[in-house]
Amino acid sequence: MARRYLKEGRVEVSKRQLPRWSQIRPLLRCRPFVADPVARRLSRAHTIADLRELARRRVPRAVFDYVDGAAESEIGIGRARDAYRDIEFHPRVLRDVSSVDASVDILGRPSALPLILAPTGFTRLMHHEGETAVARAAAAAGIPYALSTMGTTSVEDLVKAVPGGRVWFQLYLWRDREAGKRLVGQALAAGVEALILTVDTPVGGARMRDVRNGLTIPPTLSPRTLAGMALHPAWWANLLTTGPLEFASMTSWNGTVEELVKQMFDPGVGPDDLAWLREEWPGRLIVKGVQSVADAELVVEAGADAVVVSNHGGRQLDRAPTPLELLRPVVDAVGDRAEVIIDTGISTGADLVAARALGASAGMVGRAYLYGLMAGGERGVRRTLDILSQETIRTLRLLGMPRMADLTGEHASLRTKHH
Repeated sequence: MARRYLKEGRVEVSKRQLPRWSQIRPLLRCRPFVADPVARRLSRAHTIADLRELARRRVPRAVFDYVDGAAESEIGIGRARDAYRDIEFHPRVLRDVSSVDASVDILGRPSALPLILAPTGFTRLMHHEGETAVARAAAAAGIPYALSTMGTTSVEDLVKAVPGGRVWFQLYLWRDREAGKRLVGQALAAGVEALILTVDTPVGGARMRDVRNGLTIPPTLSPRTLAGMALHPAWWANLLTTGPLEFASMTSWNGTVEELVKQMFDPGVGPDDLAWLREEWPGRLIVKGVQSVADAELVVEAGADAVVVSNHGGRQLDRAPTPLELLRPVVDAVGDRAEVIIDTGISTGADLVAARALGASAGMVGRAYLYGLMAGGERGVRRTLDILSQETIRTLRLLGMPRMADLTGEHASLRTKHH
């Protein structure tokens, strides 16, 4: 029996009783059964970390590690993420945030969020729908998507798949300059909005997870991969029953990623090559992989319309500068002449708000949407964008900011570290 102590010191004993059905029934709220397995799976994802865990279970280890991993000891990607954790927001209260506008202008055109889906290679390796699924999700969300040179869908096919979508094309300057020139011509003819030149890949980074997994493009049927078929039959079935996994912008390749990079990338790329590209490309030109103020000034003087402060997702030089810490100095140096975009380490909508407050016009994400793609194809990418959008709007409301475009350095800062 339960006891209740009264003020006078007496103890009143209350009798227990069996609960009545009318009391229990309101407490029993079962979720409705969702027959669609993809929808059921994605309904459990409330953060990008949740999507990452779903992705890990859906694809072979080598595929997940290719997305999730970084170079050498993976220190750089850890620092990039930690920088966002060190952000301190400065909210204002008693502000009307009943309606919030998270849109911004990127390269002179409106975007529903300060977000760009970054170029990633081998995208049909993560899910057989590949780049087309990503582009459709981006177009539906009203944000730009950049197709990679190492993509598995041609630029012409992608533009046709998303009429009205904002498609950018990312370029590596190969040893074969004529091949690069042909790619530029194809992108121009297809009508892409902007060209991104990636400049932080004179050679490929040492991505040790890929080395240990022996990742090849396309995957080879080794004893390890044959064993993996039993664990991921749907992934293998989709791979083997859809079009061949091959690079749309180059001849076929049957080696490791590291061997491909050594064969294709040119360590001799210099300022003259950027000047040549500026002459060849009449549209918007973005340079990605800037990791110093001096280089930001160099590429803007050479005609870049935007620079992307990026250490390639920590996948090239480990322990390279942390983009968020470099952002403000770069904005101060070139922000009046070019847009400054930031890449690497963004995994929440709050990170996007922080980047915008510190001066970036937008942030790029790669891993976040690839987790969604692995977890559920196009619907998984849409779930990624829904999560980031919800987090962004909630952060703006809690900051007391009704408009993303009005964010300034007063609203967020990097906390000073004490050593």
